[in-house]
Amino acid sequence: MGDERDARIEARSSARPPDAALSFPRQGRRRLSRLAPSRQSLAVGFALLSAAAGAYALARGTSAFAVREVKVVGVPPLVAVQVRTALESARGRSLVALDLAEFEALVEAVPTVASATFDRTFPHTLTAAIVPERPVAVLRQGAESWLAGASGRVIAPLEPGARAGLPRIWLSPRVDVRLGEAVDGHVRRAVQAVAPLVRRPLPAHVAAVRSTAGELTLVLRSGFELRLGDGSDRALKLELARRLVPALISSGGYLDVSVPERPVSASTLNSHVEVESAGSTEP
Repeated sequence: MGDERDARIEARSSARPPDAALSFPRQGRRRLSRLAPSRQSLAVGFALLSAAAGAYALARGTSAFAVREVKVVGVPPLVAVQVRTALESARGRSLVALDLAEFEALVEAVPTVASATFDRTFPHTLTAAIVPERPVAVLRQGAESWLAGASGRVIAPLEPGARAGLPRIWLSPRVDVRLGEAVDGHVRRAVQAVAPLVRRPLPAHVAAVRSTAGELTLVLRSGFELRLGDGSDRALKLELARRLVPALISSGGYLDVSVPERPVSASTLNSHVEVESAGSTEP
């Protein structure tokens, strides 16, 4: 009896499909087959990809998109000529194949250029958008003069007396001045001190800048001195000077804002008296 029952159970178990638990319903299989790409669509996709790669390779290797025009925007004509000269090697080369980082380095090596960005204007134009260096001071060393930009870079040599409206920074014979390179040390601090004055000048003209390791002084055309101390908190000190200089400049002497919380003024260069600064000193 028991043997007969075991035989029926074994026969029933062997009748089940061994992978029944893993099989998908027929409706699910149809849905999956509709979502999967067909062989035809895969073939078309690979053909389009191959065609695009071939077209790119062709554009890089032929003159179909050769550079015929270099357009320079954002700078005066003289600087534009300098930039076009630096980009002369781009002419005749494919726009697609140009290494823009290479040409960016070439253009930014031009002393009058602060930065450059490029745009490929198909089919034949390379456009360079230039941010020029902003002249802020004149460097003087003996009989020689150079124009300095806001970054501290030496932009161009100057004739004596040129750019009379910019502050003079007198250099010792030991300072090495190279066109296209930035000055450093206390000379750079002097340039950075007057750079903001191009856009927001003081109430009186700055004629010269004196700079040592720990002292920065702006000398106004009247001889009045604005003593800034070290190079810290320049924006705050200059804003304080804008508020105080108009009331003090007629008496001569100096204004010392090296400690902005306690500005000091005097009618001679040797005495001093603390100045009451009205209102906020935030720039």
